[in-house]
Amino acid sequence: MVPGARDGVLVRFEDGREETFDLVIGADGAWSRTRTAVSPVTPRYTGVTFVETSLDDVETRHPDLARLVGDGSVAVYGANRALVAQRNSGGHVKVYAQFHAPLDWHTDLDLADGAAVRARLLALFDGWAAPVLDFVRRGTVFTHRPLYVLPVSHTWTHVPGVTLLGDAAHLMPPLGAGANLAMLEGAELAESLATGSGDPDEAVRDHEERVWARAGRWAELTAAGLERLVSPDPTQALALFEEVQPS
Repeated sequence: MVPGARDGVLVRFEDGREETFDLVIGADGAWSRTRTAVSPVTPRYTGVTFVETSLDDVETRHPDLARLVGDGSVAVYGANRALVAQRNSGGHVKVYAQFHAPLDWHTDLDLADGAAVRARLLALFDGWAAPVLDFVRRGTVFTHRPLYVLPVSHTWTHVPGVTLLGDAAHLMPPLGAGANLAMLEGAELAESLATGSGDPDEAVRDHEERVWARAGRWAELTAAGLERLVSPDPTQALALFEEVQPS
């Protein structure tokens, strides 16, 4: 990405092509290539890792776990770790083992070896109730998802012709805010460009001010939420849910 080219923003593609654009919108996720054109900041590891697995056709193949998940999700919290199962559509359940660990916790483990990953997780959650551990026992494919974030107050100096939205702009813990913000920002920016004064740079500046203010609040909330959901004191997680949605 080369802003300030004669005809706009020059984009060099991996296959050698070059094209120039009036506006490049970086909606390219956590490891955004577009971000480098406006900000030197890169994501940092939070110290929390997720290992994801899934169960299919749960009503037929795992009716006991289907009942445990119910129509939404089930979450069980312990000291510095948690197991969360979330119902998706089509009889599909996503399972997340969450725990504090150094980034290299798996150096002696082949992450492609499902049986080995399962055994490590079962050891990590040793002593937990059997029905909860069945979410791990019955998983076959495991995906390593260390959590990275951008600084809570991530902003950048405006660069004409380039802007960011979604995780490229405000990567935060996956507590339900990031994807919703990305969709809202995309809609708002599109509307501003389509109905604004005719100056796209003015629309982009307004977009960035809205993104920074709103995302900063949510980044602060989700960072605090992650700290409580995977903490030495499991009661912090329960208290957080009670604050968000009192019983």
